[in-house]
Amino acid sequence: MLQDIDNLYPITDRMLPRSAKEDLLGQRGVMIWMTGLSGSGKSTVALALERELHRRGRLVRLLDGDNVRTGINRGLGFSPEDRTENIRRIAEVGRLFVDTGIITIACFVSPTRELREMARQIVGETDFLEVYISTPLEECERRDVKGLYARARRGEVKDFTGISAPFEAPEHPALSLDTSRLSVEESVAEIVRLLQL
Repeated sequence: MLQDIDNLYPITDRMLPRSAKEDLLGQRGVMIWMTGLSGSGKSTVALALERELHRRGRLVRLLDGDNVRTGINRGLGFSPEDRTENIRRIAEVGRLFVDTGIITIACFVSPTRELREMARQIVGETDFLEVYISTPLEECERRDVKGLYARARRGEVKDFTGISAPFEAPEHPALSLDTSRLSVEESVAEIVRLLQL
């Protein structure tokens, strides 16, 4: 049974402000939203970025699609409604981390501009950096780390982004990285430059 929203009394205005947490950490919270096809290199780049930021003394949290779907979003499928709820939940969780002053990396296919715009609105325009891992479909299929493209081509996986479901490339990402041309180290360096660290 849904709770009547009129009976909720958030205490947000009495909690420590974001600035106090950022001052404590000596950093600004920000969301690095990595989008791209399966196999494009999102998780690989994110893992390396997490380690580089940690090496530089920054507090960072990595939110990866597969990890989230085995936890907070377990039970959600890949219907349009479930995809929307998946992204909505992770954006809400991400906003909590960002508001705590944590550099947050989110790796989600998030295939439509509408989904990514919803995430941007939840997190906040000034805290949301969209990084498009623009590796071409052919390279993603060649890698086929999880064997999903082969299964999708055989019709075993329905609504698979890039094969039987569309992917809308970002029109104006903060950064675009093609991991078929850039090494992991080069990709990480580009993101660090974007963060101005």
